[in-house]
Amino acid sequence: MIYVLIALGTAITMEFVAWFTHKFVMHGLLWSWHEDHHKPHTVEGFFEKNDLFFLVFAVPSFLCYLIGGLVPGYLWLLAIGVGISIYGLIYFLIHDVYIHQRFKWFRQLDSKYSRAILRAHGSHHAKQTKEDCESFGLLVVNPKYFRKRKRTAASEDLKNNEIYISKEI
Repeated sequence: MIYVLIALGTAITMEFVAWFTHKFVMHGLLWSWHEDHHKPHTVEGFFEKNDLFFLVFAVPSFLCYLIGGLVPGYLWLLAIGVGISIYGLIYFLIHDVYIHQRFKWFRQLDSKYSRAILRAHGSHHAKQTKEDCESFGLLVVNPKYFRKRKRTAASEDLKNNEIYISKEI
């Protein structure tokens, strides 16, 4: 049971690790990898440079699996690797499948929470530069995105950006 709790705790913690990495690494030192994710997908092919971050998170998970599975007494490390993988799967399904429609698996999600996730992500993508962005997380959504929007120029920009996100790729 302790290993299940470690895995679940790690999966929850990964939302905050992802937020920090997104804000300070992707919109900082490694903006050159992330920049194409904020622009319309114009290059040929399925992948974008931003997909390199998959490896950034996969390597620690793999190492946790490897060490935790092979070294006696380190099963807790295996549980951490499983937690990172759980978050990675959730992130893939929500970000790449649901928000950006890279795969057409589930397009009919319609709840207050799913709409808030779309609004928050659309707000993040409203800027194509690394500065002045907001909403760096994925699952923890600011309460303002749960409210209905008023018709303003800013909300029209957000609406247009949500359309851009849903039609992207």
